[in-house]
Amino acid sequence: MRRWKDSDIAPFAAMNSDHKVMEFFPSVLNFDESKAMVENIESKFDREGFGLWAVELLGDGRFIGFVGLSEPKFQAHFTPCVEVGWRIAREYWGSGYATEAAKVSIQDGFERLSLPEIVSLTAAINKKSIRIMEKIGMKQNPADDFLHPLIDDGHILKPHVLYRLGKSDWLSRNGR
Repeated sequence: MRRWKDSDIAPFAAMNSDHKVMEFFPSVLNFDESKAMVENIESKFDREGFGLWAVELLGDGRFIGFVGLSEPKFQAHFTPCVEVGWRIAREYWGSGYATEAAKVSIQDGFERLSLPEIVSLTAAINKKSIRIMEKIGMKQNPADDFLHPLIDDGHILKPHVLYRLGKSDWLSRNGR
């Protein structure tokens, strides 16, 4: 996990144009939208000291996606908050990269940033991301589930689940 490089933009844009990778988002992103997203991520790192890290393969440094912390840009019963999130290129799914990097991001959030809680959210039909949330120790309370305010009514992606992990739970599970 590292900060972003200019050379990440083209593979990131390719990943964001993959309909399977973006299945649980309202739409794919084009090159310019992907580039703007990287610029926003880097700006957030400079301003806030955290963000979505570029993830690369250890062996060859190839960009494979992002994992890290962000703040949702909408209002809901659980905002403001810090969310752990990920997006990995399809050819690297099932290798544990998102889970491993999410654990590191959570550790950074609790240890370096002293966050009291980290959340994660996704469309209720996104079983793969829900499985990652559970693997990293997050818990769901169905009372926290919500209708995403930025998704149109009636859209299949509108129902969302919210998972939470408190610092004290994380500390007790990790012997800290």
